[in-house]
Amino acid sequence: MNLLLSLARRIDAISRSASVVALWLVLICALVSAANALSRYAFDVSSNAWLELQWYMFGGTVLLGAAHLLNTNGHIRVDLFYTKLSDRQRAWLDLFGLVVFLWPFCFFMVLYSWPWFVESWLIQETSANAGGLLRWPVKALLPLGFGLLMLQGLSEVIKRVAALRGDIALDTHYERPLQ
Repeated sequence: MNLLLSLARRIDAISRSASVVALWLVLICALVSAANALSRYAFDVSSNAWLELQWYMFGGTVLLGAAHLLNTNGHIRVDLFYTKLSDRQRAWLDLFGLVVFLWPFCFFMVLYSWPWFVESWLIQETSANAGGLLRWPVKALLPLGFGLLMLQGLSEVIKRVAALRGDIALDTHYERPLQ
């Protein structure tokens, strides 16, 4: 189990590194957005490339940050009864959700988005918009992001199994979002 927990820590570190990239993308996206608005309204100059770059970075933020969000227990849950369960019951429910829902979904997203990215890369697909960007970099984010999420799911499964065996204590604390 120690070897698996070591693997889980390495996966957690990869997720953290991807989230740092996602955080920088948020800042850069905000700056590009502000510069784009300034150039459009102050100088009546606009560019499709800058607009596309914004949504590329937004996609990168979401897809590269999702794995770390799962790691830090910051993801959204369908909270019908989760808060009423014991820590052990939460671990079992998490394990079920990870194996039955998260892994298959991520697997199929990687499986079906990979050829879509490869085709785009091979033909050097560009946007149909005038002055648009290459499309393959943003399409690469799909298999990369869902691959990272699937890996983080593996880390979470390892930690849940270790907690259920009594090898580690797992913080399953969850607070419902304020509405």
